[in-house]
Amino acid sequence: MGTQAEEIREQQRMTWNKFSPGWKKWDEFTMNFLKPMGDAIIKNLELKDHDQVLDVAAGTGEPGLTIAGLIPNGKVIGTDLAEDMVTIAAENAEMKGLSNYEILTTDVCELPFEEDTFDAISCRMGFMFFPDMMLAARQMYRVLKAGGKLSTSVWDGPQHNDWITTIMSVIQRHVALPSPQPGAPGMFRCAEPDLIGDLFKKVGFRSIVSQEVRGKVDYQSFDRYWEIMLDMGGPIVTALSGVDKTTIAKIKAEVAELFKSKNKEGESTLEYAALVISAVK
Repeated sequence: MGTQAEEIREQQRMTWNKFSPGWKKWDEFTMNFLKPMGDAIIKNLELKDHDQVLDVAAGTGEPGLTIAGLIPNGKVIGTDLAEDMVTIAAENAEMKGLSNYEILTTDVCELPFEEDTFDAISCRMGFMFFPDMMLAARQMYRVLKAGGKLSTSVWDGPQHNDWITTIMSVIQRHVALPSPQPGAPGMFRCAEPDLIGDLFKKVGFRSIVSQEVRGKVDYQSFDRYWEIMLDMGGPIVTALSGVDKTTIAKIKAEVAELFKSKNKEGESTLEYAALVISAVK
């Protein structure tokens, strides 16, 4: 990788490590939120009991932990760039009594495995943050066995993801945020319908299938939504870092009003949508 990609990688590592306490705090909530995407990935992988599985961008462990439970005679290796995140994954594996789950801190663009090592690869919400998506896909292709399956998920466009745009749209009205560079890592970088599929095709994958997963996430209350977003949202915290208390209070009030407008009386839900793309080597 070039110097710029290495700088992005280090920034990503530092950010995820910094917010790992928030991810640990809200792990049960977040894993329930992301479970439909993980379930779709698992279904597409068509796992067998003795499979060797690589879970890339494992974070706090899912869907790798669920996969490990489904293949007791197989093995799952969860990899992530942020060592503090996979430490949480290891703790979760121990709590679940999973002896066939291991963690490894490594960069997806430099996977330390031999060719044709894994029967399946899962990657939930990782591609949009990789500094070099093509290199990442090539590495996954290299370590996957012939006939092996890869399944990944990425966020659909912002118009379908109220859970993040509800707060970010208000912040953008009050804070001058730098415009993201085209193709730079970010939540909606992979939202174009054929972007990941075309990438996989260029690398050599076949039988590429894309599906959409939509739903609503229940925050139970606005205050809980606000707390979760500030505990876990690196871009949100960064955007608000230099903002005075009066402006933050105004932003919170406007976000609360917008949140309320998207819900019926007594509800606290916001919409999400993701794309799940699967392929065969």
